[in-house]
Amino acid sequence: MKKMIKRALSLSMAAVMAAAVVTGCGSDSNTGAEKDGKKSVTLTFGSHQSGLPTSGIVQDLAKEFEAETGIKIDFQISPDAQWRDLIKVKLDSGEAPDIICVDTPIGLASSIHMDQYSAELTGQEWVSRMEDSARSAVSVDDKVYGITFPGAKMYFYLYNKDIFSQLGLEAPATYEEFRTVCQTIQDSGTTPVYEATTNGWHQVLPLFETGGLWLADDPEVYNKLNANEVDLDSIPHLLNIITELDECAKAGYFGDDYLSNAWENAKEAIATERCAMTIAELGFRGEIEADYPDFKATEKLGAFVMPWDDNKAVGVNPASNAYFINKDSKYVEEAKQFFEFLAKPENLQKRLDGQPELQKDPGWVK
Repeated sequence: MKKMIKRALSLSMAAVMAAAVVTGCGSDSNTGAEKDGKKSVTLTFGSHQSGLPTSGIVQDLAKEFEAETGIKIDFQISPDAQWRDLIKVKLDSGEAPDIICVDTPIGLASSIHMDQYSAELTGQEWVSRMEDSARSAVSVDDKVYGITFPGAKMYFYLYNKDIFSQLGLEAPATYEEFRTVCQTIQDSGTTPVYEATTNGWHQVLPLFETGGLWLADDPEVYNKLNANEVDLDSIPHLLNIITELDECAKAGYFGDDYLSNAWENAKEAIATERCAMTIAELGFRGEIEADYPDFKATEKLGAFVMPWDDNKAVGVNPASNAYFINKDSKYVEEAKQFFEFLAKPENLQKRLDGQPELQKDPGWVK
């Protein structure tokens, strides 16, 4: 299993890095006149909080872009929980920002249909340098509408290897083994799992990142779901996992305050060893080390496949955030110019260096 995980990670991260060597979220009040050879334009950039790296690297790159071109980027950031509804209202009312950050893939039936609202980008030079799965996430009918940077997502349980070692525990491979591990950690006085229940995207990861179970039963299940040919309640693994999550919550494995936990506090919970495990991408260790350098997350955190319903597969998908250009913007060409700037190899490297949550070295997983 370790070899399989490492092999899968190596292949996936190679794809992510390929996307990274290509790639990387409202309207303007200026005239677009030029001064000293530079355009006097302000592009509004609407995003939810998690749509931009917490390091501020995108804002830093925007300042460099402004210095080079005179085009200013006005970032307008909204809370994650409000953004989807807010941007849909803005798009439908014709008041959307010039640049819009939304989650992908945009071809899903339940997605915001950015192909209806966005300028097509298929002919841009950087499109040819995008990794296939990243390009598919921002495309509809082979037409590209956005640019994306994080690459394919993979979620694991990250666990504190010191705590496990002190308690004589090994990474669990089945749900029953997971329950035993949680009970042992709880008995020692540590909260087993940090679950961010207030963040809707996080609490559903056990359900939707175990798709290998679904595919084993029906290889066409995702196509059927997207075409509304089957219902979620027809997938027995979902009920099994919900039942298991309920068991763990009632047993106290997520702690007493899990209903009010927010993902913004996850780094502190893990770095202070208040909690022993959490679901995250591998690159989360980089975020922890950036804020808590004394906690050597790269060394101290191991990873194992989420064992819900005895799952053995790692979900690899292109779901992430991406940037789109409002087709009704007065400054579509200027926005394209910003995307071209972000996609320059030297700026992609800056993005990679400035976004610690992007996993660069999968070899640390054990």
